[in-house]
Parts: sequence; structure tokens; C-alpha cells
Amino acid sequence: MLNARAAARPRPRSEAESPFWISFADLMTALMMLFLVVMAVALLAVTRTAGEQERRQEEHRRDIERVLDRFAEAAARHQGIRIDRSRQVIDFGDRARFAFGKSTLAPEQESVLRQFVPEIIALANEGIGRRVLKRIVVEGYTDPAGSYLSNLNLSLQRSQRVLCAMFNDGAANRLTLDQKQNVRDLFLVGGYAFNAARDSDEASRRVEMRLEFLGIGEQRAAASMAPANFGECALR
Repeated sequence: MLNARAAARPRPRSEAESPFWISFADLMTALMMLFLVVMAVALLAVTRTAGEQERRQEEHRRDIERVLDRFAEAAARHQGIRIDRSRQVIDFGDRARFAFGKSTLAPEQESVLRQFVPEIIALANEGIGRRVLKRIVVEGYTDPAGSYLSNLNLSLQRSQRVLCAMFNDGAANRLTLDQKQNVRDLFLVGGYAFNAARDSDEASRRVEMRLEFLGIGEQRAAASMAPANFGECALR
């Protein structure tokens, strides 16, 4: 009987046949599969994000080119004004040149500015312009003659003179109140010395308007709510 009972007793399973070890192997396989799925999803998300970013950058570049096209079309209606696309500046040429050591413009030069500036404002405030154009920097330049500090001051005065011409109510083609407020909000005065001299001294004594563009996702600053107290130009 004892031998029969011993023979009837089931044999213990080997470790290789244990259900625990089979489950552990299945778990590791499942974790590996999950890891691969997560990595695939992550790579897909990164690829889509990079593609979306590239698409937005390309669309932004196209918008800037369209704005430059429209500025070029507006400039073509005014003799002597052109758009330097490589530098993204409005070049007034002889229409905004200064005499040696002076910061004053002739009345006809100021009149040209007052005729062209409303077109700038209109382009800046339309849909595509508002979407990508940040501001317009009025930059004055001098020839190399004279000291650095005196030229720096003179170049700043020339930039300011352009703004003064826009706010001159006692001359032809004067700007409306809304246009003046737009100038105040959109234009910035910058002074430079002779660090961007042209081939001749006469050509160096100039003013340019540099177009600054918004970055992707950036928005133009809100219009100022300050009262329309523009004052008088004190430059001589």
C-alpha cells in the first residue's frame, strides 16, 4: 500500500514548467511591446510637431514677402522711393537727403513723406500687415565728417525731423488725427552715425525706414490709449 501511495503521489513540476515563470515572460514581452508603441507614438508626435513648425515658418516667410511686395507696389507710385528687400528698409533716396551738417528737409521733401506715410499706415493695419509687421524704425545717417558724438546727435535729429514732418499741420498733405496716432504707435526713432555710410557723402546723409517683423506667435503691441497731445517740433 505504501508503495502504491508513493507511486500515486503527483510529481512536482519543474521550475521551467512553473506558471509563475511563464507569466513573467509574458509580462516582459507585453512591457517591451508597450515601450515600442510609446516610442512610436512619441516619434510620430515629434515628427508632426516639427512638420507643423516648419509649415508655420514657411507661411510666415511668405507673409513677409507679400508685405514687402505691397510696400514695393506703394513705393513704385512715388518717384525715387524704393524697397530694399534684402535689408527690409524703405529707401527714400533723394526724397529724404540732408545738407551737410543739417537736419532740415525741404518743404517738397516733407510733402513726399506725408503722402507716402498714409500708405505705410494702411498697409500696416490691413490683415496681413497686422499679422506680421511689428513696427517701423526711422533711422537717420550722416557722412563720416565730424566727430562720432556730433554725428550721433545729428543722425538722431534727422530721424526726429521725419517725425516732425508727419505732424506738421501747417503744410500740405497733412495727416489726419487717426494717422498721427498710428505714427505714434507704429513708428520708432533710431539714431545712427556714419557706421552705414554710402559710396558718397551726399548719399550717406539720408533717412531710411526699417521694417521690423513679428516672430511666429508674436502679436503687435496694443494701440496706446494716451491722449492725442502731440506738441510742437522744437528742432531747428
